[in-house]
Amino acid sequence: MSPQMETFISLDLPAMLAGTLAALACALLGNFLVLRRQAMMGDAISHAVLPGIVVGFLIAGSRSTWPIFLGAGVSALVTVMMISALRRVARVEAGAAMGVSFSIMFALGVLLIEQSTARGVDLDAGCVLYGQLEYINWYPPTDWGEFWSAGTLDLIPRQVVVLLGAVGVIALFVGVFFKELRITTFDPAHASAIGINSGLMGAVLMTLVAGATVAAFEAVGSILVIAMLITPPATARLLTDRYSTQILLSVGFAVVTGVLGYLVGAFLPSALGFEGMALNIAGTMTIVGVLMLIGAIFASPSHGVIARAVRRRRLARQIARDDILALLFRLEEIRPDHAMLDDQLREATGHTQARAALRELVSRGHVERTNKGLALRDSGRALARGVVRSHRLWESWLVDTLGLRADHVHQTAERLEHLRDAGRPIEPGEPGREFDPHDRPIPDRDDPETPRSGRE
Repeated sequence: MSPQMETFISLDLPAMLAGTLAALACALLGNFLVLRRQAMMGDAISHAVLPGIVVGFLIAGSRSTWPIFLGAGVSALVTVMMISALRRVARVEAGAAMGVSFSIMFALGVLLIEQSTARGVDLDAGCVLYGQLEYINWYPPTDWGEFWSAGTLDLIPRQVVVLLGAVGVIALFVGVFFKELRITTFDPAHASAIGINSGLMGAVLMTLVAGATVAAFEAVGSILVIAMLITPPATARLLTDRYSTQILLSVGFAVVTGVLGYLVGAFLPSALGFEGMALNIAGTMTIVGVLMLIGAIFASPSHGVIARAVRRRRLARQIARDDILALLFRLEEIRPDHAMLDDQLREATGHTQARAALRELVSRGHVERTNKGLALRDSGRALARGVVRSHRLWESWLVDTLGLRADHVHQTAERLEHLRDAGRPIEPGEPGREFDPHDRPIPDRDDPETPRSGRE
């Protein structure tokens, strides 16, 4: 084993494993918190278990796993009861109740740390916030032949073992109750109707969140726990609308966050020339997770800022095209030989996209320029007929079906006329009339010979 490999295995690999496992445990459970719109509950529990951890430590006199787990569980239960009492008795909104509860519990935990003997035995506020990833080491044999011996495994850091067990339990729970979690997450009423106890599933989920929080607390601190409960699932949620795909993506993002976050924190300062320096690992992991979330916010193909801006621009262009075609069609109805100038048409529509939309209609051959101005060609007239037909059918439907006044339906129909299905304007159920409420003819869908006047 080379000295570089020995150094990596001893100093870097354990901390990287601990951070990655903590991210995995939190991300798996965070998916259900995000989908249930209970992200603040994860934040509340991750803060609220602190007094239980401190009390468990004080009673046991050491950082043994089970006393701390039991203390954290009791603390999480007290917090859930406090939130429920505030919502039921004081009529406090859910988010406010969670905020008040975890603030009180976290403040109590910090007070216990500062005022008790725990302050002098390696349990302090800095450990709670940032964890102790940098101090997780492993010194296995340097000979590869002895590396996989039974004694070597006994030297694995306790934090890695605890987090590995937490990931195993959580993965087993998600795998076994995959269907139940999906039903209770998306439709708890239906779950109760078919015999699945939604309340019990929610309680087990919150218990596991508390367990994952406690398992990760010593290694990565509360900041990374909160970040990993939310950022990988939220990033995955922006990239897919499928339940199973989101879980798999969140696992991938958690692994990337753990590995890349550690490499950035441990080696980036040296690579930039700051020898002997390193960044806080929990902090860099959190930053990597947040940067991936920001990337998904902008680059998501369906929910991203860029995709939404492109869709809005396309929709604005489509609306401008429809309005130009409809305006020329209505002009033909009144004066078949009349045409409209470019500036008049753009001013009449009032769209910021009118100039580009008009160029597109002319280039596609839907509108032509004549010596009198702009006029519809056959293909454009067919498109315009569909828009005007949809508008007048919507007006008729709003009057006949909803009972609105005829002089109150134009603006609503002007929005509805742009709705499309398979590229064609959507038409409501036909009211069985040839004229709209304003006595204007409703164009036939395919017949170009549409009457050009009102009732005769």
